Amino acid sequence: MTTNRIVFFTTLIFFAISSTAQRVIRYDLYVGDTAVNYSGKTIKALAINGSIPAPTLTFTEGDTAEIYVHNTLKEETSIHWHGLIVPNQYDGVPYLTTAPIQPGETHLFRFPLVQNGTYWYHSHTKLQEQRGMYGALIIHKRISETIPEYTVLLSDWTDMKPYEVHRYLHNANDWFAIQKGSTQSYLEAIQEHQFKAKITNEWKRMLAMDVSDVYYDKCLTNGREFDEQPQVKAGQKIRLRIINGSASTYFWLKYAGGKITVVANDGMDVQPVEVDRMIIAVAETYDVVVTVPASGSFEFLSTAEDRTKSTSLWLGKGEKHAAGAMPKLKYFEGMQMMNSMMKLNGKMDDMGMKMSNQKMDMNSVMYRESTGPSELELWRQKKKKKKADIAAIKLKDGYNPDLVTLNYSMLKSVTPSTLPDAPTRTMRFELTGNMNRYVWSIDGKTVSERDRILIKHGENIRMVLYNGSMMRHPMHLHGHFFRVLNGQGEYSPLKNVLDIMPMETDTIEFNADANSGDWFFHCHILYHMMSGMGRVFTYENSPQNPELPNTKENARKFKRDDRLPHIMAKVGIETTGSDGEFMVANTRWYGQTEWRLGINSHHGYEVETHIGRYVGRNQFLRFYIGSDFRYRKMEGIEKNLLQQTDTKNNRVVACAGVQYVLPLLIVADLRVDHTGNVRLQLMREDIPLTSRLRLSFMVNTDKEYMVGLRYIMTKYVSLSTHYDSDMGWGAGMTFSY
Repeated sequence: MTTNRIVFFTTLIFFAISSTAQRVIRYDLYVGDTAVNYSGKTIKALAINGSIPAPTLTFTEGDTAEIYVHNTLKEETSIHWHGLIVPNQYDGVPYLTTAPIQPGETHLFRFPLVQNGTYWYHSHTKLQEQRGMYGALIIHKRISETIPEYTVLLSDWTDMKPYEVHRYLHNANDWFAIQKGSTQSYLEAIQEHQFKAKITNEWKRMLAMDVSDVYYDKCLTNGREFDEQPQVKAGQKIRLRIINGSASTYFWLKYAGGKITVVANDGMDVQPVEVDRMIIAVAETYDVVVTVPASGSFEFLSTAEDRTKSTSLWLGKGEKHAAGAMPKLKYFEGMQMMNSMMKLNGKMDDMGMKMSNQKMDMNSVMYRESTGPSELELWRQKKKKKKADIAAIKLKDGYNPDLVTLNYSMLKSVTPSTLPDAPTRTMRFELTGNMNRYVWSIDGKTVSERDRILIKHGENIRMVLYNGSMMRHPMHLHGHFFRVLNGQGEYSPLKNVLDIMPMETDTIEFNADANSGDWFFHCHILYHMMSGMGRVFTYENSPQNPELPNTKENARKFKRDDRLPHIMAKVGIETTGSDGEFMVANTRWYGQTEWRLGINSHHGYEVETHIGRYVGRNQFLRFYIGSDFRYRKMEGIEKNLLQQTDTKNNRVVACAGVQYVLPLLIVADLRVDHTGNVRLQLMREDIPLTSRLRLSFMVNTDKEYMVGLRYIMTKYVSLSTHYDSDMGWGAGMTFSY
């Protein structure tokens, strides 16, 4: 959208009928295209009123919000008011609660504000949030705060198109790991004396571990890499309203000026608690109070959990005082921990630790820092009751045993949060996922594979959540606050986002106090949600939503996100010819074509096509049907290892088969064609020898075999060479998409 088409202003209208009347606060939000330059090149992004992040919307508790959203894009959009208690039709999830805003349309959101606190808003349409559609929403108390405040909206930025990011994740492409320096190849394992850990990792059919999935070019504070507030004076306290508006990045928060006092979480006040550092999950908000201790500028540092990028807010004016960079992660030590947690069948083993409420710092357990003991070491020593050993471990490498890290057990509501006396229904859910194919689910099923969960108005719902995956998940419930049962009794904190770590079991509960409608419960890591990790709670006997009259059609459109197809292609052009693969796949289904084309009739050609379905929780198993077309000029009759006559010199057959992922990520393929010929094949692609060098091999009972090397130069281009039993040695380039 050109500059003259964007309205770069927000109109704010106050309607005061009398001194005691309710105020109606109006905002006009114009959604359009814009251009940003974070990495030395201009990238197309989305903006609201021409800015990233979007304008901060400010209200006072008791106001009525009247927000007009004008869509000037050429695609549909939406706005979700994260954490706000609103009528169901204004919740902003397209095709579930609110009609999408079509190009050229204006949508009015009008609702009373029955709460106060720090919240935010963002698009809930596809991957638009990653492209820049997010902003802060602050609701002040009727009695004004006594100290100054500042909103800190954290986010992540990638120069890649978000759909490309999503596609790379589904295709298990390790370009992000190369960018991060976290590939964990066999050479690196040998150099780190972790060869056994690497072998064990792949024996259990796991790819290299990571802390976060995506490589980001920048992390931002209020849309800038560095933000400054020089007006804060020495000795002054300031309330920071911190919002994690990122698509998939957790942030560690540290302050150079001393302690951080947490006073609110997810918009709800908590009894003040002092910490040295804290992690803020995707979509969470925290209000904290910090003090500028002396003259100078003190850094409030936000570091991505994978430690690749950071962003800063500088408070005060003068000499800069840095918070200090966080140490790099020891991935191979994390791999050791991951190996001990994962069974061969792909399920987790909590080793009897019974973790909950972030009491054990999983960042230390799974993603070991360069200094200090891991929580696992401390836990083992405590179990053995060797206090001297614990003290020795804590002193090792300059570890500070007095460093206080926030966890949920420390949060305590300022008022009782007990639920009303009503029938309680308990539901149990396991958070599940398949990292190899990037399918995220609950109880092994995606949103599109499960019916809605019916609840009754007025009943209490208790959810017991177990994270059986290797990733953290910030689970968000729309339209409700829930109690986190963290040992604080009637003062358990109220939240709308729960960060649940691997192997952790947490219990939350809420009263079904909304009048009606559908309410989304999902992981707020954008790419996890889009891959299927969510459920829908539906109030029984809800009236027809006036925004969405065509119930069946809207349900179909809502469920299409995790069913979207993803394309992968690899084309090798070498001295002996071309070989390659093209595949389209979604959550369960795939279509695949492989080919080998020689430069002469002796080399011949082969084209094999499959259509199949993945089966099981971890999708180690898949069935397929397909065809095999083959021509190679040869003389005589050839038999395979099973002593069956092979027709591969001029073969046109239909086939059916099954593939299974064996330990060491070797794929076994057993097929039979319509003539009765059987073929067993073993293969593996992209064995990481070094950070960029990949080995592949294939062998089968048709006496065919192949071994190849590929050196990754760029995101799309590799140098390659391979030996094929039919075509011989070849060398050239491989292009990947």
